[in-house]
Amino acid sequence: MTQEVKYINIRDLVLWTENPRDPIDENAQDQDVVNKALEDKRGKWTLKKLAKEMGDYYDFSELPTVVYIDHKPVVYDGNRRIILGKIKFGLVGIPGGTKIQIPDFPEEIPCNVCSLEIALQNVYRKHSDTGSWQPLERDIFLHKFMGEDKSIFLLLDEETNLISDNAHLNQRFVKEEIFKDERLESMGFFFEGEKLHSVHSDEEASQILTDVSNKIQEKTITTRKNRGKVIEVLEPSSQKLIDQNRGKKVRPSQVNFGKPKSPTTPMKLTRRTAKKEERLFGGKLFLQIGKVSDLYRDIDDLYEFYGKNKGQLSQTFPSLIRMALRLLCETAAKDSKTKLESYLKNNFRNAKKTLDQDIKTTLSNQNVTESSIIQLLHTGAHNYTSSSNMEQTIALSIIIGAMITITHGKDT
Repeated sequence: MTQEVKYINIRDLVLWTENPRDPIDENAQDQDVVNKALEDKRGKWTLKKLAKEMGDYYDFSELPTVVYIDHKPVVYDGNRRIILGKIKFGLVGIPGGTKIQIPDFPEEIPCNVCSLEIALQNVYRKHSDTGSWQPLERDIFLHKFMGEDKSIFLLLDEETNLISDNAHLNQRFVKEEIFKDERLESMGFFFEGEKLHSVHSDEEASQILTDVSNKIQEKTITTRKNRGKVIEVLEPSSQKLIDQNRGKKVRPSQVNFGKPKSPTTPMKLTRRTAKKEERLFGGKLFLQIGKVSDLYRDIDDLYEFYGKNKGQLSQTFPSLIRMALRLLCETAAKDSKTKLESYLKNNFRNAKKTLDQDIKTTLSNQNVTESSIIQLLHTGAHNYTSSSNMEQTIALSIIIGAMITITHGKDT
């Protein structure tokens, strides 16, 4: 297969979990990737900045690169744009306090569908020398996906976490001029196969490597200052250790600057506990006799029908439930002699107080907030893609159930 432009619905596109920008466990789901991108501990995703740079509309001139893996379209390049689209259509949740102004987005995205080999070549060409990847990410990609041997830079990080734990070390000149074979050997560090050995004790090795890291962070060593010198600028105590241990027996080193990890072989996640299935409305509601109660029971029956027959129903069937939720809110608002927006605003906070912390977290993860609920109900009534997100629909139903219990419960 070469390359082919195909339109793919954004709900079907799968985010790449092993993106060198910020890899995650290969068994992770889209929501896990989005959570990591929003957290952005390493400053690699910058989604708000991208959304602003995109302007008022999605630009078709740059196509996401997609490979079908096990019959699923996986996005190898363009994950940030697709994340914004998934947020736009409510396909993934974001924390309640997070606000991103996302431009106009199509539901079907033109994609460059190609073979894995071509996708990897395209990704490497676009990112390896543009500054979006730092040296460590580049080396990980070359080894894991292009079949190259691990660099000394990568081996050092796998053995010690030194570079991962000190972002200022992830620089080209550090890789090429400081953490190279002969320089490490001059300081008493050696690689036998892929394992780090040293003439120093682990405590001594940690002191020396920390000193090197500090000198780079303090800019004692730069591309313009003390270039080519390392041992000469270290603290006298570090220089003394290097001199007195020179010629000692080399032994395996266990020095580590962070949590044990392997960037090229992700640890498998602990098996998930059984997922708690949330009921529509959070469970049975006991309401006053009337139109609101009748409509609530009809929606509950509709959801039960969906649960028993989902294998035979279309993917858009859940949108019927989302639209029915809006009708339920409109009916409750009319019965309360107020407008829909006022009904939701007046009751949301008190309703949320009646929910436990797990449910509140669910609402946050699905972006169901006091400010977003009106938009979610309006969008759900006119957009099949976003309204087919059943997890978000259930979250909506729970807070709506709490509200109508306040205004139409049997005890009110």
